[in-house]
Amino acid sequence: MSLHTTIKGQIKEAMLAKDALRLSVVRSLVAAFTNELVAKQRKPTEELSDEDALAVIRRAVKQRKDSIEQFTAGGRQDLVDAESDELGVLEKYLPQMMSRDEIKKVAEKKKAELGITDKAKLGQFIGMLMKELKGKADGGDVKAIAEELFK
Repeated sequence: MSLHTTIKGQIKEAMLAKDALRLSVVRSLVAAFTNELVAKQRKPTEELSDEDALAVIRRAVKQRKDSIEQFTAGGRQDLVDAESDELGVLEKYLPQMMSRDEIKKVAEKKKAELGITDKAKLGQFIGMLMKELKGKADGGDVKAIAEELFK
């Protein structure tokens, strides 16, 4: 069963469990899936591939993280708490991300493989790493580790 279908089915589960938070988040995800289908000029009744569905979920997670940062800066703890709760629900749908140690091993291997020693090629190196680790690692972590390797 696809991720899209699984999440659609969880609307009913959340209703039966009377879990208002999860219901709200899942409904917003299904709406985002429909918007993505329409943006790709497909019918709203079609299903997104798992890769496209994960891209939509990652976008939603990024939005929540940005909102948390903004609300924290604005001193709105009530909104920070609400966004954090939603973020927790969304992150359950994402695959497990690589740890910083795992990313560092891959980065060191890639650096040796490519023979890059010049800090001027850092951008290219990060790009290659991101392509290899797409969907498996947080971009911020990858960038930070790559910069550490060139210090």
